[in-house]
Amino acid sequence: MDFEPWWLIFVPLLFALGWIAARVDIRQMLSETRSLPNSYFKGLNFLLNEEPDRAIDAFVEVAKLDPETTELHFALGSLFRRRGEMERAIRVHQSLLSRADLPQADRENAQHELAQDFLKAGMLDRAEQAFEQVLDTRFAVPAVRALIRIYESEHDWPRAIEAVKRLRALVDEPVPQLVHYQCERAVSALTAQTPDLAAADAALDEADHAAGALRGQSKGQASEARIAMLRAHLARLGNQPERERSYLESVLTTAPEYASLVAADLLESYRRMGQQKEGLQVLQSHYMRYPSLDTFNVVFRELRAQQGHGPAWAFARDALRMHPSLLGLDRLLEAELAVYDADKATERSPAQGSATTDNVQSDIVPGADLSLLRSLIHKHTQRLDRYACRVCGFEARHFYWQCPGCNSWETYAPRRLEEIK
Repeated sequence: MDFEPWWLIFVPLLFALGWIAARVDIRQMLSETRSLPNSYFKGLNFLLNEEPDRAIDAFVEVAKLDPETTELHFALGSLFRRRGEMERAIRVHQSLLSRADLPQADRENAQHELAQDFLKAGMLDRAEQAFEQVLDTRFAVPAVRALIRIYESEHDWPRAIEAVKRLRALVDEPVPQLVHYQCERAVSALTAQTPDLAAADAALDEADHAAGALRGQSKGQASEARIAMLRAHLARLGNQPERERSYLESVLTTAPEYASLVAADLLESYRRMGQQKEGLQVLQSHYMRYPSLDTFNVVFRELRAQQGHGPAWAFARDALRMHPSLLGLDRLLEAELAVYDADKATERSPAQGSATTDNVQSDIVPGADLSLLRSLIHKHTQRLDRYACRVCGFEARHFYWQCPGCNSWETYAPRRLEEIK
């Protein structure tokens, strides 16, 4: 095909069209920029400079000038909630919901944001209602998770369990706390004014089923230990001593780290069956494999009661030599002082009383004052004689399956602070 000279006419025409198009884009950009108030850019600048208070003031001014700025309202609501100004955050999101022309997607988003405002403000009833309104939207999963937290904080275990089932229908992921929800149902049935043994047994069956998904994981041991302890309690209330002992002994094998929580109950179970010597042997053997302060305390006291002072102190020396512990020594001295005080209370002869004290003192420090020694050690061990949450660090004198500080489950190790430091 031959080149025609008149085609050159199109070259300047194309340049002219490009120039016009560029001018139109620039004018549109300038028009949009001029339409944005200066406060908008001031707010962005404050955010970049990490000055949220001044940024909020600037954005509030923009919102007053242009109430149709939906995204800006969402940003304002989030900033208010982050700062803890829940009343202002709620007002922002409620004002969005009051707009009749709000698109459905934005309406669902505003409803979810409002539910989060209510939750953070502690208005659980209103938060529950707000989250229920978005259960059939794209916010279903976070809404169900929030409802689980609400029911958990209210100790409404049946509704929490139903919410977990709904979550499992939405996402395929394990929910470890489901085991404890069922266990809490069992606890409620067992501690009622009239214990409902059948309801407790059914709840523990459900808990065992939920724990099946956790077996082989680190958290499975805690779940199995709690279920076994509750089944032992159920057996005791049902006057089934053999089953009670069987469940307690199962903790020693399936969850050995949690044996310290059942040591005293296991020994008492053996005692009720007239087999306290066998119970002591079981615990002493377990302690050699899995030493813990609480098990040490139970074994030492029982040795003292069954075999006397000599074997008990021999065990204590060996145990403290292998696992040095101020808290263990404090427990040991406490037990000895309790025995000595009991001897004094029964009005033993002065000669017998002094002989007992001299024997104890000579085994620790010759000529030492036992009560003074214990009081000095006790001052240092009080802060170590606690359990601690590994998530928030909340310390407690009693073991909890759920941390009272951060409400996390299974975050307490069944060991005292001195043992895990």
